[in-house]
Amino acid sequence: MAPAAPRIAVLPAGGPWAAGAAEAIEAGGGIVSAPEEAAGLIWTDAGPTTAATVVALKEALGRLPGLRWVQLPLAGVERYAHQGVFDHQHLWTCAKGLYAAPVAEHALALILACLRHLKEFGCATTWTAQAGASLYRRPVTIFGGGGIAEELIGLLVPFGCPVTVVRKRPTPMVMASRDGAPPIEIRVLGWEDRDRALAGADVVVLALALTDETAGFLGRAQFERMAPHAVVVNIARGRQIVTGDLVAALTGGQIAAAGLDVTDPEPLPDGHPLWGLRNCLITPHTANTEQMAIPLLVGRIVENVRRFGAGEPLVGVVDPDLGY
Repeated sequence: MAPAAPRIAVLPAGGPWAAGAAEAIEAGGGIVSAPEEAAGLIWTDAGPTTAATVVALKEALGRLPGLRWVQLPLAGVERYAHQGVFDHQHLWTCAKGLYAAPVAEHALALILACLRHLKEFGCATTWTAQAGASLYRRPVTIFGGGGIAEELIGLLVPFGCPVTVVRKRPTPMVMASRDGAPPIEIRVLGWEDRDRALAGADVVVLALALTDETAGFLGRAQFERMAPHAVVVNIARGRQIVTGDLVAALTGGQIAAAGLDVTDPEPLPDGHPLWGLRNCLITPHTANTEQMAIPLLVGRIVENVRRFGAGEPLVGVVDPDLGY
């Protein structure tokens, strides 16, 4: 006998993509149900995670004791973790790994823009002297060993860059190469070696989850360990860099440039010193836009609803203890 179709609810019901979530539930073999009758919940509030958002989800969980699974639309779920939303009574999934390809693409764009001085040239109003460096064979250190790092490493393969990955668990990473060449072995270091990984890196990329351990880890001491020609790219979370120390490093010549898709604070206020630096390129958290994200998220919902109904492991499971 085939398993019964899972009953899945959509909240908030009036969200901008609630209709798409409902269609995805049906495409995955589920039944869109009233929250009181549902075993699973697709949470559709994909905007900034505010205190009101967290309270609304907590209230929903409190009045829906029949829920066993909750799907969140975001990859970074640190606000939910900090507010104590995650528990072991529910199976939690999020969008981690889902947006890796567009975010890695943006990271590569920022890397190349920083090395090629595109901020400076783009703002110039007169012909300037030549400047810039090639990415080819330059050592790259990536903090974070998840989907974004894997996608970015794949993009770096044609450039022949030696890559070091720093992750909480220093398990080996072997990437498939192109054109039938042997697999590429990546140097992997544990979090305790994070400062050592900065030495010799021409490019440093932040692509890791925001936790109490990673907040503010890139500051004055770390910038002093970096080469003066190195560039820093952050497509993770702004709070992982001490902003005042970054301004000092960029203005004092400790590092060459920074490409930031996230900042602390965010949005970055008008008149902030980072805006006026010719060696700092800022994009307004656009590595993954709504236009890019929704089709990917719909696909994740379809797959997880199918798996939930079939009793198979879900994709993007959140560890309630780690908070991501």
